[in-house]
Amino acid sequence: MLLDIVQVQYIKNYELEIRFENGEHGVVDLYEYCQKGGIFEKLSDKQYFQQVYVNHDLGTICWPDGVDIAPETLYTMMKQASTVLTK
Repeated sequence: MLLDIVQVQYIKNYELEIRFENGEHGVVDLYEYCQKGGIFEKLSDKQYFQQVYVNHDLGTICWPDGVDIAPETLYTMMKQASTVLTK
């Protein structure tokens, strides 16, 4: 089951609150992506990181240069990280 992300909000550091189309939402910490280098290298700049937005065509979060993270990856991270909230 692939769920689209419908909302994202920057929290602090490298944490985002994300909401999926089924109403589930929670916080994910993307600090590990900042350490990957390559296309994710820019994410280590907090000002750049805060420019995150939902790309509704892709159903996931993106940054200005087109970097994105798969929604299923974010869903798994959210489920593993905390209590998932509904509605």
